Amino acid sequence: MNDTIERQEYLQQLVHDLLGEAKKLGASAAEAGVSSDSGLSVTARLGEVETIEHTRDQGIGITVYFGHRKGTASTSDFSPEALRDTVRAACNIAKFTTDDPCSGLADPELMATEIPDLDLFHPWDIEVDEAVALCVECEHSARELDPRITNSEGASLNTQRGLQVYGNSHGFIGGYPSSHHSLSCAVVGQQGGSMQRDYWYTSARTPGELEAPAAVGRRAGERTLARLGARRIGTRVAPVIFQAEVAVSLLRSLVGAISGSALYRHSSFLLDQLGQPVFPEFVRIQENPRLPRGQASAPFDNEGVATYAKDLVTGGILQSYLLGSYSARKLGMQTTANAGGVRNLIIESGNLDLSGLLDAMGEGLLVTEMMGSGTNLVTGDYSRGAAGFWIKGGEIQHPVEEITIAGNLKAMFTGLQSVGRDEERRGSIRTGSWLMAPMTIAGE
Repeated sequence: MNDTIERQEYLQQLVHDLLGEAKKLGASAAEAGVSSDSGLSVTARLGEVETIEHTRDQGIGITVYFGHRKGTASTSDFSPEALRDTVRAACNIAKFTTDDPCSGLADPELMATEIPDLDLFHPWDIEVDEAVALCVECEHSARELDPRITNSEGASLNTQRGLQVYGNSHGFIGGYPSSHHSLSCAVVGQQGGSMQRDYWYTSARTPGELEAPAAVGRRAGERTLARLGARRIGTRVAPVIFQAEVAVSLLRSLVGAISGSALYRHSSFLLDQLGQPVFPEFVRIQENPRLPRGQASAPFDNEGVATYAKDLVTGGILQSYLLGSYSARKLGMQTTANAGGVRNLIIESGNLDLSGLLDAMGEGLLVTEMMGSGTNLVTGDYSRGAAGFWIKGGEIQHPVEEITIAGNLKAMFTGLQSVGRDEERRGSIRTGSWLMAPMTIAGE
C-alpha cells in the first residue's frame, strides 16, 4: 500500500508540474489527467494454457485554454522533456482553434473538497500458476457437466490495478487507486445438428467477492445446454421479458438519450422531456457514484466536480439529465457531475424474482441475448436480433433463435410493467429483469 501512496504522490506532482508549465506558456486555464495501470490476464483452453499477458500502461493528457480557445495533447512518456513538449503542443493547437464560449473548466465552487475512501482498491497478488489453475478448474467444471459440451472457447482470468489523478488550475488535484478482477468461461454444446455457444462471468472490486471458478464454469455449461434445440418462431406480437443482463442495454439507451452531447445536438428522442413522465409511476432510477466498492464509483468526475447521489427518474418522471460542464453550458444548465459518464445506475426492483415474472407474463418471450445495434436514439426506433426462450404457462417450452424484436424505446419505457429482484450487479448498471408490454417479434 505504501508503494501505491508513493506512486499517487508522484503522479500528482506530475500533474502539478504540467499545470505550472501551461501557466508559464500563457494559458489562462489548464487541466490534466494521468493514469497508471498494471494487470495480469491468463486464458486456458481445453485444459492447457493459451495466453499469459502482463500489462503495464500509463498515459497523461493536458488540455489548455487561452480564453475560450482549447488545445489538447497527450503522451505515454513521463520524462520531463516529453511532458514539456506535450504542454507546448497543446498550446500550439489552442492558437489555431476557434473561440467556443462554452469551453473551459468546470466552475471552481463545484470542485470536490474531500475525497472519501470508497473502498475501491483491493489488489490481487496472484501468481501465474494459481491463475492458470483457477482457469483450468473453471473450464473443467463446464466441460465435465454433460457429454453434449463438445468444445470450449476457454476460461480467462483478469486482474487489474490502477491509479487515476486529475488536476486543474482552480487548484484542484485529486486521485485514487482502484482494482478490478474477473473470471469468465465460454463453451460450445452440440446435440444432433444443433450447435450452441454461451458463457458466464463474474467480476468484482475484490477477489473475495468473485464467484467460485467451478460455479462460473457450471453456469456457462448450463446456459449452453439450455440453448440446444433452439428454433425460430412465427412473427407475432407478444409480451417480452428482458433478462437482467440484457435489460442493462435498455438502461444504456436511456443514458445515451439523456446525455448532454445528444441533447444539445438535438439527437435524442427524450429531448425536452425533463419533468415529463417517461416511465410508469412505479419506476425510480438513481445514480449512486459513491457506492462503496461500486463498479463505477468515483469521488469526482473527469472535471474534478464532486459526485453526488441523485434520482434520474422518480415516479416515472425524468428528473435530471447527465451533463458535464460543456454540455451544461450549451443547454444553459449546470453540470450534474457526469463528465466521463454515469456511475452506478440503479433501477429500483419490485417484489418478483424471474420465476415470478414468468408466471406474471404467462405466455411470451424471455430474451437472454441481444445481437446487433439497431437502436436509433434520435427517433427511439428499436430493432435488434435476439435469442431466448418461449414461455407458456409461466414455464420454458423451448429455446428460440434467429428472431428480431422491434418497437420504439419511448413506448417500451412507458410499457414497462415490472422490474424483477434478480438484480444484475456485475457492471456499472444494476437492474433486475424487465417485463414489458407486448412487442413485435419477427420470426418465420
